[in-house]
Amino acid sequence: MSWQEEVDELRRREALALAMGGEEGVARQRRQGKLTVRERIATLADPGSFREFMALTGTAGYRDGALTAFIPKAFVNGELTLDGRKVFVSANDFTVRGGSGGTHGGMGQELSATQRALEWRLPYIRLLDASGGSVRTFEDYGRTYLPDGNAWTVNEVRALSLIPTVSAVLGSVAGLPAIYACLAHFSVMVKDISQIFPGGPPVVKAALGLDITKQELGGDHIHTRVSGTIDNLAESEADAFDQIRRFLSYLPPSVYEAPPRGPTSDDPGRTEEALLSIVPRNRRQAYDGRKLLNLVVDRDSFFEIAPLYGRARVTGLARLDGYPVGIMANNPRYNGGSTDVAAGSKMMRLIQLCDTFHLPLISLADEPGFMVGPESERQGIERAGARLVATVCNSRTPWITVVIGKLYGVAGQCHHRPSGMFRRYAWPSANWGSMHITGGVAAAYRREIESAPDPDAKRQEIEARLQGLASPFRTAEVTGQDIIDPRETRARMVEFVHDAQRILATQLGPPPFPYMP
Repeated sequence: MSWQEEVDELRRREALALAMGGEEGVARQRRQGKLTVRERIATLADPGSFREFMALTGTAGYRDGALTAFIPKAFVNGELTLDGRKVFVSANDFTVRGGSGGTHGGMGQELSATQRALEWRLPYIRLLDASGGSVRTFEDYGRTYLPDGNAWTVNEVRALSLIPTVSAVLGSVAGLPAIYACLAHFSVMVKDISQIFPGGPPVVKAALGLDITKQELGGDHIHTRVSGTIDNLAESEADAFDQIRRFLSYLPPSVYEAPPRGPTSDDPGRTEEALLSIVPRNRRQAYDGRKLLNLVVDRDSFFEIAPLYGRARVTGLARLDGYPVGIMANNPRYNGGSTDVAAGSKMMRLIQLCDTFHLPLISLADEPGFMVGPESERQGIERAGARLVATVCNSRTPWITVVIGKLYGVAGQCHHRPSGMFRRYAWPSANWGSMHITGGVAAAYRREIESAPDPDAKRQEIEARLQGLASPFRTAEVTGQDIIDPRETRARMVEFVHDAQRILATQLGPPPFPYMP
């Protein structure tokens, strides 16, 4: 006597789950230009590596003990491998109740994907395509309920300080799933098919009387450029999955391990002649900060994070002699590279990422200072600056700064850390101080200039006198600041990253301060 009858029933139930929301729901998903949840997982995972759990969960109907109807849960959970490395994944199925509403079994409930990722100490990926809460659930429950979602969200927050966490916005995402999109170290949305908001157009209409489309309300043009809610924009779902795969390749499985070293085919001592002239002698001319980054890191290793937001700062991940690093540079082509609220936010997130997952941090600094002006004041540049200063001072990861050009004011000091393993080099093109000489003279010498027979001539005379003191070599004579040939930059950075591995080995484990999204 065998259990074949029960195995046959198992296979029948598995087939019902694979049908998702049925033919109509699947067809609607495809008409919207979106993959189904199972197509997404198949595209993301190494071939044949996905293993689902909670596969039989759903809402069932019975007659005389026999299954007569079954609606699967609105999500798919499991484990898979990316380039041979195991991760956990949770993916909404929009074909079932708009990807929202779940089944919670109470006592005896199996561990969620987040809990498993935490316990297994492995990365966690969310594929979000969910409309958030619905008043329909009130009828299902026969009552309303007090919002107490933090009973589950607490695990999502814990994950930020323990395991690499990624969110992909793959449709219209609202309510709690919209918050989950931001509870991540990296997020991506897909052009034209993704939107994110706490409440969609019907909620906006009821609250504000405003008619608006989903795209107008929370499309990628807002969240990857203006709000900074989402880091990167993908051209397609496949592109989004490629970005996720690449992002995770720089990080360890958890804070308890070191990041994996990658290929080391690029000469660690490679010199680039272009570095000698990349900074123009004419300070009014701008250079390409991204080109600078790519000249010093391992070839083709730079992965940019949030390229469309906070454009005065370029941030991302790269490799030096195969070792993963966090790297950032001022972008003189946008606001002269001045740090505004958005650029400072990007910098803080990168510092936290490096601190949490044991990546050395590299800063290529050409810092004019914090952004000034009425708009900057309205955005709260002072408080943003204070947060940035605190983040820098609280950090511990090995940090190297190479001063390429300007380094002024409090924003300039945010490229320096007074504790831990910190190293600073400067190029001969560098200049620094508490503020720019040009603007500073008008303030510091105002009375002298105004009382002169020729105020403009007097101002120019004072500026010329002070410019004569601005040579970096004069600073080096007193402080011991090391000035290097720009072509030596890669070799010095590689040496620092090698030395940093000893320090990083002592920092394995959770960060001293929780990661804040």
